[in-house]
Amino acid sequence: MSDLIVIVYPTEAKAEEVRERLFDLQKQYLIKISDAVIATKNEAGKIKLNQLLNTTAAGAVSGSFWGLLIGVLFLNPLLGVAVGAASGALGGAMSDFGINDAFMKELSGSLQPGNGALFVLVQEMTADKVLKEIAGFGGVVLKTSLDESKEQVLRDALQKASATPAS
Repeated sequence: MSDLIVIVYPTEAKAEEVRERLFDLQKQYLIKISDAVIATKNEAGKIKLNQLLNTTAAGAVSGSFWGLLIGVLFLNPLLGVAVGAASGALGGAMSDFGINDAFMKELSGSLQPGNGALFVLVQEMTADKVLKEIAGFGGVVLKTSLDESKEQVLRDALQKASATPAS
């Protein structure tokens, strides 16, 4: 079962720094991440999601390939590529892998402009080692599906980092 963790940072850059650190930890097999998205809110109140996977582009690429293959079979590869790319892009735009975009936008509505909310969908992790690595970044837990004891450990670690003056 996956757990969702949402941590708010004072800037998008800080949230990106934490996301990169989590991916470094994934390379060390300390955490397995299904999705990691950064949400920001501008001065006008518009929410932007910084996702790692562009499903529209991925769909267009795979659709082009399959369209070309089918087009070659029916002796019209150009038409096959065009139809494949269009249908792949449409399918990619309509699919939503990982964390639901509408949910992230709704939850990000409470952000202050300039803040960055890091949404992480975790399949498994070595909690003590991961928390030790990200605690120094600070942040505030906005939402989590962790059980209460694990959530409190996360909140305490982040709060301790926020209370420690930067050197």
